[in-house]
Amino acid sequence: MCDLQLQRCDSTKDLGVIIDSSLTFEDHITAKVNKAYSVLGIIKRNVQHIGKDAFVLLYKSMVRSHLEFSNSVWPPDRVGLICNILAIVRNITMKSE
Repeated sequence: MCDLQLQRCDSTKDLGVIIDSSLTFEDHITAKVNKAYSVLGIIKRNVQHIGKDAFVLLYKSMVRSHLEFSNSVWPPDRVGLICNILAIVRNITMKSE
């Protein structure tokens, strides 16, 4: 292509999905899990005395949306990544009981 060299990069972000060179999506899943924990922490700190229904509504709209973003593109195939995602769900299950 006109003697142009393409630069190699380890990862890139396209439409909000972080794609790495080995297609493991580990960086993407880690970023989404960290964002979900961050939002969950904000919810827990700022709305401590709300009912179960209101908490579940906040969780579904503000936390789960980060975990499910483009999940058809990046299916977690390693046990460690799946456990990271499930840890947030377990955290919510304990809170809502």
